[in-house]
Amino acid sequence: MKNKNFCQLLAVLGLLGAAPLGAAGQVNPKNIKPKTTPTPPSFAIANPVLAGDYPDPSVTKIGNTYWATATSSNWGPTFPLLKSTNLTEWVLVGHIFPGARPAWADYYFWAPEISQANGKIYVYYTAHQRGGNVAVGVASADHPEGPYTDHGPLVGQPDGSIDGFPISDENGQPYLIWKEDGNSVKQPTPLWAQRLNAERTALVGEKKELFRNTAAWEGNLIEGPSVVRHGGYFYLFYAANGCCGHICTYGTGVARAKNLLGPWEKYAQNPVLTKNDVWACPGHGTVLQKDNRWFLLHHAYKTDSFENVGRQGVLSEFTWTKEGWPQFLRHSPATVAAKIPAKVEDEFTSPTLGPAWQWPVEDKPEFALRDGHLLLSARPDNGGAALGRSTLAADYTATTTLLNPSALAPGTAAGLAALGDPSNSLSLTVVDGKLQLWERRAGKVRVLAETALPPAAAAAVQLRVQNHAGNQYRFSWSADGRTWSSLLPNNEVIRGEFLPPWDRGVRIGMVAQGAAPATATFERFEVQNQ
Repeated sequence: MKNKNFCQLLAVLGLLGAAPLGAAGQVNPKNIKPKTTPTPPSFAIANPVLAGDYPDPSVTKIGNTYWATATSSNWGPTFPLLKSTNLTEWVLVGHIFPGARPAWADYYFWAPEISQANGKIYVYYTAHQRGGNVAVGVASADHPEGPYTDHGPLVGQPDGSIDGFPISDENGQPYLIWKEDGNSVKQPTPLWAQRLNAERTALVGEKKELFRNTAAWEGNLIEGPSVVRHGGYFYLFYAANGCCGHICTYGTGVARAKNLLGPWEKYAQNPVLTKNDVWACPGHGTVLQKDNRWFLLHHAYKTDSFENVGRQGVLSEFTWTKEGWPQFLRHSPATVAAKIPAKVEDEFTSPTLGPAWQWPVEDKPEFALRDGHLLLSARPDNGGAALGRSTLAADYTATTTLLNPSALAPGTAAGLAALGDPSNSLSLTVVDGKLQLWERRAGKVRVLAETALPPAAAAAVQLRVQNHAGNQYRFSWSADGRTWSSLLPNNEVIRGEFLPPWDRGVRIGMVAQGAAPATATFERFEVQNQ
């Protein structure tokens, strides 16, 4: 995944030296088709199964229910928690850490891997150590829904350690596999294995390298290991090359070994999973079996929205060749389109805020719900207090109502925003009796347009943002919900390519910037997806 320095160098490092790709997108210089076993009838998987920004998804089955989680990066709450009975219909039920973050970590909450052992649920995850580098930590719970107890970091090498995956060896001894984040300092990226203690909360013994990035198609990294046993072998599925952004080059490879500690053999036909016209850069997921069929739940970018929506959860099916290697159907994710909700809304009538709402992980806002209203307390720094939701489509319209805008405290700006991170946003706000359209880019604020708040909107003003093709934004306001006005001539488009951070999608939601104890009151939030 996941190093910003890598992403900045991706055009140089990730695109050089790639092996030729065949028509199916797989490395096959001799154009030899592998022998395969007959493919069983397959249901048409509709993707994404996890619509929205769900990178590095992990899944396990506990009883009759599948439980999943995914990277939350610099959005809180930390690590979404979802459940399903069929792998295709998921419900967001909470978070691994719904309140405070683990005390040892501050940001970059990546790649949680959920599993069951010893009658407990374990989540091995990556986070940035306060004052240090990225490390792999672990939390456990008696039940998949939590609450989870954090046990701190297990391994944090000088170059960084990420993407922990637990697996038992051929003798039943528990091990942790992880990636040394060498690409962050222009070094190779070995995958290591080390034994876990009986409680699975600490490493013991010596670490052993399994393999590293050596093939041309892997570029300057391999990562995201997921291991499964089949037919007398351990199979390690891994992601390689460039994870993120519009020029990503991610794909999925596989290696196998008779013993967990090796020797490991990489598949000659790697990569086994590559892009198609609908899904780009598929990789980093978890292998699982259902009804005698095999799947990888992984992430990929939808090509009509890319980093604006983010890396979505995609389910890809594979079979086994006669030689015992995995073969994905069509070598790429299924292209049947899943139906996303036509409308997402919140009336703010529940006693607590729904689990889909998020905030910058280091700047949790103060808010309250009362009488169908959201009361968002303003803050003066980091772009103000922000609450947002992951977007689901490249084209959508989002609206909310700001109540009593004329009564906002002097200097307080409140309204509707497209949120990349605290340093990058576009927003339409009311401040000091004016409607203002703002751009916040790399922390620098620029007012794009403004107009006086009309008397008809003094008690309530409706705010709207329309997005087209992922990054073309139009903001407008209305006093009655029927007649809409733009602050820009001819309802001009604002380009938002600068909004998405390198590893996550854009959120849409409300902001309030100003001195405490100023509060902005919002009524109803709605997103209509096209």
